[in-house]
Amino acid sequence: MPRKRPRWYRSNNNVVFACYYHVVWTTKYRSPVLVDGIDERLKQVIDEVCQERRAVIVALEVMPDHVHVLVDVDPQFGIGPLVKLVKGRSSFLLRKQYPALKEAMPRLRTNSYFVSTTGRVTLSVVKRYVETQKERAKATEAE
Repeated sequence: MPRKRPRWYRSNNNVVFACYYHVVWTTKYRSPVLVDGIDERLKQVIDEVCQERRAVIVALEVMPDHVHVLVDVDPQFGIGPLVKLVKGRSSFLLRKQYPALKEAMPRLRTNSYFVSTTGRVTLSVVKRYVETQKERAKATEAE
């Protein structure tokens, strides 16, 4: 009987995945400029880019000087290209739409960001799973 994939897994043509990342980036000099509607527009831009790249936003919060995104990304596209695209497009569009941003800050963002993987199980559980593959295969064959 075929196993059913857990609902948190997604797939493309040839990969089944659950690649969740917590990403944080700041404004240039941590200036508190993501306020007064700019924060909501930034959320829209992030959502648009993620939809284009078939990335799923699990959680998103914009603070005055930084952004937190929890996102599930196709591993064939990757988190690095997604972050670069989100940051580049949002900086361009926000500075174009809000001239005060362009005057106050020639660059809205820094090139750096924080990223951390997250998952449904701990590292120790996955490690134990990998290390016991042969034992479990032998037990399955014996059944």
